[in-house]
Amino acid sequence: MILTRVCGIQTSLMRERIVLILGVAGLAVGVAGCGREDTARADMRIAAAFYPLAYLAERIAPNADVTNITPAGSEPHDLELSARDVERVQDADLVLYLGQGFQPALEDAVTGHDRAVDLLGVTGSDPHVWLDPLRFAAMARTVANALGEPTAADTLVADLEKLDRDLRAGLAHCERRELVTSHAAFGYLADAYGLEQIPLTGVAPEADPSARDLEALAAKVEEIGATTVFFEPLVSSKLAETVAREAGVETAILNPLEGLTDDELADGEDYFSVMRANRAALRQGLGCK
Repeated sequence: MILTRVCGIQTSLMRERIVLILGVAGLAVGVAGCGREDTARADMRIAAAFYPLAYLAERIAPNADVTNITPAGSEPHDLELSARDVERVQDADLVLYLGQGFQPALEDAVTGHDRAVDLLGVTGSDPHVWLDPLRFAAMARTVANALGEPTAADTLVADLEKLDRDLRAGLAHCERRELVTSHAAFGYLADAYGLEQIPLTGVAPEADPSARDLEALAAKVEEIGATTVFFEPLVSSKLAETVAREAGVETAILNPLEGLTDDELADGEDYFSVMRANRAALRQGLGCK
């Protein structure tokens, strides 16, 4: 657990920019302060690195002006910043992002900022912490505390706790526990619900296995008796489809929620609707009762 104390922030300093480097090292992370800030104002500017953090900001600070730095429908690992993006980051009152190389361009934009407050950094090699609802709830508490409004996250946390219960119940009795994914984005999800993630590639989705690797992957899928290879909507499905074809199994979408498309957002999709769709896909693919 990492606990960082931010002291000396007075109400008179609300107009000063605060840059928050947000990461998660455990189920509970917190920010303790010597003073309280005002509730997020309508003119408060929050820059969020990509969709999950933007969603947090919008739920916790609905009056703030929230900007998602990663364009809708884009893979956040590949984020490149324009001069305007850098300006938005530097001018924001609050910046939410995951450190330790998840989005290097954004980390570069924040480095050396004269009013940066480094709260905590990501530990481990898998940054996809929001796929565990309880860990995501801990992130929500951290953001609310950083805003000086600890109770602002209460409703969201309650929703996330219910989602956790639904996932736990829905994945409790399955014929298979092996989760074959196109890349290693689902470690926290698997750990939370007693699944074993078997990724075709590592944390970065752009890996390109050789023909021999593909044969070995297909053989592994057959060996464990998996019936589904899950792939992601924002990256190519070619690898998953090739392995599934060689192994004689099906493919299905499992969304790591790194970003939603404009059409999905226009249709009212959000973190919870996608996680419910993930639950349904897992139940189908793992043969859950």
